[in-house]
Amino acid sequence: MNKTTIIVSVTTDLVTDQRVYKVCNSLHTHGYNILLVGRKKKDSMPMDVRPYKTHRFHLWFEKGPLFYAQYNLYLFFYLLFHKADILLANDLDTLLPNYLVSKIKGVPLAYDNHEYFTGVPELIARPRVQKIWKSIENWIFPKVKYIYTDNFAKRSLFVEEFKQPVEVVMNVPILQESTFDPQYKLEGVENKFILIYQGTGINVARGTEELTMAMEYLDERFLLLFVGSGDVIDVLKAIVKEKSLENRVRFIPKVPHHILKQYTMQAQLGITVDKPISENYIYSFPNKVFDYVHAGVPVLASRLQEVERIMNLYGIGTFVESYEPKHIAERIQWVYDNPQAYSEWKKNLVHAAKEINWQEQEKVLLGIYKRICAENSIV
Repeated sequence: MNKTTIIVSVTTDLVTDQRVYKVCNSLHTHGYNILLVGRKKKDSMPMDVRPYKTHRFHLWFEKGPLFYAQYNLYLFFYLLFHKADILLANDLDTLLPNYLVSKIKGVPLAYDNHEYFTGVPELIARPRVQKIWKSIENWIFPKVKYIYTDNFAKRSLFVEEFKQPVEVVMNVPILQESTFDPQYKLEGVENKFILIYQGTGINVARGTEELTMAMEYLDERFLLLFVGSGDVIDVLKAIVKEKSLENRVRFIPKVPHHILKQYTMQAQLGITVDKPISENYIYSFPNKVFDYVHAGVPVLASRLQEVERIMNLYGIGTFVESYEPKHIAERIQWVYDNPQAYSEWKKNLVHAAKEINWQEQEKVLLGIYKRICAENSIV
């Protein structure tokens, strides 16, 4: 019997996008035939072995209008000439070609909208480009029947704006036992209180510049570790050099997720200090928070709506109240000076990981695709 084929399309790096990895792996494991389509950048890591098919476009452009135009054109023709029973678009930047092909071929379309794309800072600063993307969203979103996003705050935003039902599939790690591999042990960190900031989106307005400058107010007991990539890495390195913080701040380039966890497990405090300067950030829940939870690392966070809800619900850390470097340093010092609170957070992290994990979210995901198949007579 032929399996139901789902073509999944993204613009992100296939190697490092953990949400897409988990979605594709879960669907494949439960009997769907998956084809994951993305793009290969100059700094993309080699594609890891997957149990399903993948395809990466080699494009002339890596960002900006020409990238989006070329990617969407390539994706349109790729989808048009490849068989699929269901199309899955990830975020607004893949939605247009998926929608057009779904209409041409009469194939159901699912939309995993895990970013408030028109509210990202890069588009807010470019209102004409933002208007183009918004017009695409306003045209297509109300016509899509199967939509899900990654948190409840974002769902409320989409439901209020588009009057469409939206489900929630949280982007959380797989619950599993992790053992430490000594080959990834950090050198020279004995008696250090390690702070970690991780991810592939170390970009503008994430509070990382202020976090780096905060290290000037902390003594040699503290070490800040950045693991990942983003637009402001060079800026952060310049701050480190200017402030002579080389002994207090380290950088590790982006690594596969299983290696990233090895570094996270060595930290004492996970940091996420995104600024609420755009709707995308206000309604976001940074994936790194759940990574910290599953690595058993308490969290210091800014008060974004969904982050605050989860942290208060489970009692897994504390907050910064401003983005002044000195205040951030004071909050880090407070965590260090309060071992009783820290011990309580560590206990609560175990409970949080058992409740918020991919095994639970997978049930919601599979329910969505079971419904798509039933309502469209896909067998």
